[in-house]
Amino acid sequence: MSTANFVDYVKIYCRSGKGGAGSVHFRREKFIPKGGPDGGNGGRGGDIYLRGSAQLWTLIHLKYNRHVIAESGGGGTGALCTGSDGKDIIIEVPLGTVAKNAETNEVICEITEKDEKVMLLKGGRGGLGNWNFRTATLQTPRFAQPGDPEQECQVVLELKILADIGLVGFPNAGKSTLLSVVSAAKPKIADYAFTTLVPNIGIVEYRDNKSFVMADIPGIIEGAHEGKGLGLRFLRHIERNSMLLFMVPADSDDIHKQYDILINELNMFNPELLDKKRVLAITKSDLIDDELVKEFEKDLPKNIPYIFISAQTGKGLVQLKDILWKELNNE
Repeated sequence: MSTANFVDYVKIYCRSGKGGAGSVHFRREKFIPKGGPDGGNGGRGGDIYLRGSAQLWTLIHLKYNRHVIAESGGGGTGALCTGSDGKDIIIEVPLGTVAKNAETNEVICEITEKDEKVMLLKGGRGGLGNWNFRTATLQTPRFAQPGDPEQECQVVLELKILADIGLVGFPNAGKSTLLSVVSAAKPKIADYAFTTLVPNIGIVEYRDNKSFVMADIPGIIEGAHEGKGLGLRFLRHIERNSMLLFMVPADSDDIHKQYDILINELNMFNPELLDKKRVLAITKSDLIDDELVKEFEKDLPKNIPYIFISAQTGKGLVQLKDILWKELNNE
């Protein structure tokens, strides 16, 4: 997916429909010159809903359609006829979308399942016609209810990519290369920082026709939790991954230090991210020999599984899939 086509943040203006007014009407027929009240009720205004769609991966369809206005209810008429209801509007969004009130930043809802439907704004209720207000002492009410007003608000929609495994690492750690080798995804690959500017998704095939979803999250840099390097845009996609695969290249000055920096960025952004399962992959291991591997192993983190891999030569990729599958299915 190209950078221009991937949109993970939009602000839209939403307004539900107002309720139709009740009718003030009296029955008048040829031989009934003074019939009683028969004003009908107004129709309800249209509601606005969000619905999860498994066919969408981006919010680009809302980028140029930022005003969502539902239809108002029709007014009631004589002969106790109720006005037409306003047409509801359903906004399709990709799974992993969070809706927030733009003014208060309060979370309205989170869409995480296919066909999950949540009401964003409720339409106004239709007003009652004068037929509803007749009594023994008030047989000709000359008034009716107006419809309830519409609701409106500015809504921020943020997309957080849903995946089984999220790839976490500095720019040029080999994340895109790994994804392109273990799945059919075709992310942009080049020898410069921030080649990847949008998350890429790939389905990794495993044994016995099993599979899992892997997401290539754009590179994190030190200070990402403060917004450096577009860090806040990148970090929020990590929140929805079941497990994190940390990737540090073998030619780094200090593998353990880079891992600690990544852990610190996640902790500063959202401490709950550290509760996710973690695996460490030392990439580009075709650049080092077995003796260096043993030296590196002495200083690696001891509390998580680790493996030396090379996407170029295929070294350790089968074992990596085994580790990831085991950790994903390990309660």
